[in-house]
Amino acid sequence: MNAVLSPAGPRRQIRELPDELVSQIAAGEVVERPASVVRELVDNALDAGAREIVVKLMAGGVRAILVEDDGAGIPASELPLALKRHATSKIASLDELENVSTMGFRGEALAAIAAVSELSIASRHADAPHAQRLDARSGELVPAARGVGTSVEVRELFFSTPARRKFLKTDATELAHCLEAVRRHALARPDVGFAVWHEGKLLAQWRRAPLEQRIRDALGEDFMAHSREVTAQPTGLRISGRIGLPDAARARADEQYVYVNGRHVRDRLISHGLRTAYADVLHGGRQPSYVLFIEIAPSRVDVNVHPTKIEVRFRDGREVHQAVRHAAEDALALPRADETRPALFEPTRPAVWSPLAEQAGLGLGAGVSERRPAWPAPSGESVDLLLHLDAAPDGGAPSPFLPLTLQSGDDWPLGRALAQLGGVYILAENRDGLVIVDMHAAHERVVYERLKAGLAGARIESQPLLIPAIFPATAAEVATAEAQVETLARLGLDLTVLSSNVLALRSHPAALAGGDMVALARSVLAELARYDASHAIERAQHELLSSMACHGAVRANRRLSVEEMNALLRDMERTERADQCNHGRPTWRQLTLKELDQRFLRGR
Repeated sequence: MNAVLSPAGPRRQIRELPDELVSQIAAGEVVERPASVVRELVDNALDAGAREIVVKLMAGGVRAILVEDDGAGIPASELPLALKRHATSKIASLDELENVSTMGFRGEALAAIAAVSELSIASRHADAPHAQRLDARSGELVPAARGVGTSVEVRELFFSTPARRKFLKTDATELAHCLEAVRRHALARPDVGFAVWHEGKLLAQWRRAPLEQRIRDALGEDFMAHSREVTAQPTGLRISGRIGLPDAARARADEQYVYVNGRHVRDRLISHGLRTAYADVLHGGRQPSYVLFIEIAPSRVDVNVHPTKIEVRFRDGREVHQAVRHAAEDALALPRADETRPALFEPTRPAVWSPLAEQAGLGLGAGVSERRPAWPAPSGESVDLLLHLDAAPDGGAPSPFLPLTLQSGDDWPLGRALAQLGGVYILAENRDGLVIVDMHAAHERVVYERLKAGLAGARIESQPLLIPAIFPATAAEVATAEAQVETLARLGLDLTVLSSNVLALRSHPAALAGGDMVALARSVLAELARYDASHAIERAQHELLSSMACHGAVRANRRLSVEEMNALLRDMERTERADQCNHGRPTWRQLTLKELDQRFLRGR
């Protein structure tokens, strides 16, 4: 019989790896490309208290990277130790690790970079008469000339690991990544000046400035003009920053910045919360833009998750998820017209109107004929529009708009209706010029928000299934179903564990009858395992309401009177998220008098 050989060949004995190979393996986790080096070195400069940081690059950072700072500097006696693995001044105990507030703390970066490049450090401490320069390869320490602070020079990245170097992209691509790495730091630290040079030319510079100006300098005036401020302080958290308007969304997710205690992170939990906030207003696969700063006690977040420190883990992930979601939703809810001038009176949620009259299980209240406006009529000379729901002005179909009293001469944010164009658009005049409204899209949003308001106060009623839906489940789904029985019941779901891999769905939300309830149950279990799953039910309900609103909204080619058009404009001004329809399309656009003058060459 022939001997069976192992695919790996003859057995090799267990032995300890050489230090150099260990360092090169570790470097693979920390140093992916030149931008990784820039990120780590700028982290160290910030931890040293630098107020000015200069990054100089050659060949996109592949040939050379030089990071100079004016921080505290490193004493000459500690320079050799700084290049050893797991040597750091940032932490000294587990308690300090669990409460770390510095950008770096693992003590790996310099050693990892030195293992795959030619590295040298020149540093001068405040107490030293001059700087000292240390060559990482030879260990030679010689006097050098520079002010207080540190300069780290990295040459020929990956020269000792040519296979890794082949994976690098073009110099232009690597340069773009390096620039983005510095921009991420610059957004979080407006109190520090940054400059990036490439091949001897100044590529970008961000001077010390207030946060708003730093965001404007880093992301441009266009982002500032098409974004809203976010401010929220839920228990134990502080959320601030700016989020982009839905109609300014981008094809790529290249303008999304999230910071936790000043550290740039990529966190699926936070991204999911933000994506959920945009669910009703984002068109297609577009990506929103945002700069979000989250401040939380260091003990409530674990930053020691990944060698690059790009990932974090929260002690209470659902709390953070919900806080981010609600903060973004609140910022997006304000009608854009409110940003330019105050509304005539305080916005009040209108009475709920259902295009389908009474909807069983949706908790919409009384019949439509009893509806009355939810805001006070203004005093003074007025024009009574009296748009009754139970009879149209021409005796035809019921008017879809609420009764309303308008005060003549008032300057409404969306203006006064002038005419209807093509059976689709409403033309209105406001103080700034011409307003163009897509009447179906606008009314669809108004109806949708009213339906949601009616649903918000209703308890999610459960409807038993005559025959339970039995389906196979993973171990994680079974464990979640057992642990979250009460939460599932509040959401209208009754899930019973039949075995270690089988679940039975015995009831579901009554308002969602007719859908794929097993798929819904799986979705809720998946999200409940990571987030607060209540929004999974909300999303399914809102999809139903969105369809109802689309069918109930005024259709194209429906002739509207001037009074009806004005009533729709007023409804829009008092409706959350009125800038977009349910599918994320814009509902109105402003054409200013200045733009009109330019088109007609007036003043030239």
